[in-house]
Amino acid sequence: MRREDIKVCVLRVGGTNCDAETKRAFQELGVQTEIIHVNEMVKRRNLLEYDVLVFPGGFSYGDYVRAGVIWARWILARLGKDLEAFVDENRPILGICNGFQVLVEAGLLPGFEGTSSYPEAVLATNIPPGYNCRWISVKNESKGKCVFTWRIPKGHVLRVPVAHSEGRFLLPKEKEKQFLEKLYENDQLVFRYCSKEGEYAEGSFPTNPNGSLHDIAGICNPEGTIFGLMPHPERAVHWWQLPDWTKREQKPEFGDGRLIFESLIEYLAKL
Repeated sequence: MRREDIKVCVLRVGGTNCDAETKRAFQELGVQTEIIHVNEMVKRRNLLEYDVLVFPGGFSYGDYVRAGVIWARWILARLGKDLEAFVDENRPILGICNGFQVLVEAGLLPGFEGTSSYPEAVLATNIPPGYNCRWISVKNESKGKCVFTWRIPKGHVLRVPVAHSEGRFLLPKEKEKQFLEKLYENDQLVFRYCSKEGEYAEGSFPTNPNGSLHDIAGICNPEGTIFGLMPHPERAVHWWQLPDWTKREQKPEFGDGRLIFESLIEYLAKL
């Protein structure tokens, strides 16, 4: 597939944010990208014209009830068949922050046996409670299955920002050990919070900014085509987005977030 033929759809609703930054990150890699309100998508019914679907960050519908659940239920009710076809064809889906919450609430992640009719995990209120906005480090745990990180070496540490109130990844207590083992067996565990040197946070704040189980910051489905993460890679694409660029003697060409978008586009370009 030629880069210029790749089409990305960034969905938005009331309360989403960073859709423009996400669009720009893709466009600068030479692919076609549109921001489309879900109401417009329902009218068009053309989801399958796109190669990539993105649920951006924010606080969709005010995150009433719990983060991401209203948008997840809405999308399943209004675009469920189209989304099912998109997933069945293994077209990549990216969920950033609130988008990760949506994918979990919609049963698309972890997706051990395909799309689940109920959430198999949750992104709960941060511990300590409150909105947490800071730059953090994550270590790539994937062996290469995830199409959004296959170009990033296992063990590589990325520096990206988080900005959320409900990012504490949890699994059902009675199935916690079983599901965690599955994440490793299926190569679904993608990012874990760590220090800048790559040492795992072991739950300690602020290295782990929300109290996530096993320092989990991002996971994919068993096929590696659906990826959700709490950090915002679109806010770490350019050198001028980095918080300390004015203090550096030599500015980096790009931020670490660009690696995620590059990995996906290079994967698609090989098809």
